[in-house]
Amino acid sequence: MSVEHVNPDTLFKLPGFGQISIPPAGKRLAFVAGQTALDAGFQIQAEGFAEQVQHAVDNVIHALDALNATPDDVVHMTFYIVGLSDERFQQFAQAWATSLGGQPFPSCASAVIGVERLALSGLLVEMSAVVAID
Repeated sequence: MSVEHVNPDTLFKLPGFGQISIPPAGKRLAFVAGQTALDAGFQIQAEGFAEQVQHAVDNVIHALDALNATPDDVVHMTFYIVGLSDERFQQFAQAWATSLGGQPFPSCASAVIGVERLALSGLLVEMSAVVAID
């Protein structure tokens, strides 16, 4: 059984975004820490914004693999974007829409938060996830 997504008619709809996500009964929740463009050696691996989005997604996938989970098991994600503006959000949406080998990440409940900076200078995006696991 997979995560159930509910999008009431009274709330806005966007591709790749869900208003409500409900984990299947009997599943536990795992909380994936904020993932960025840092590699396992704590080095920033990308400078451009779209490249950092992709590297952060790749790191989320590594975490999901460690949980024997897939993107379809993600219940909620929070995104922190340095210097968030309408233009930066559009850049994020474009990168997100093709983040899984040209395919969009599955819809889930999410929040996008603009921040002044992240933990290390040079990081532009961070994403955390809540995942339903066995």
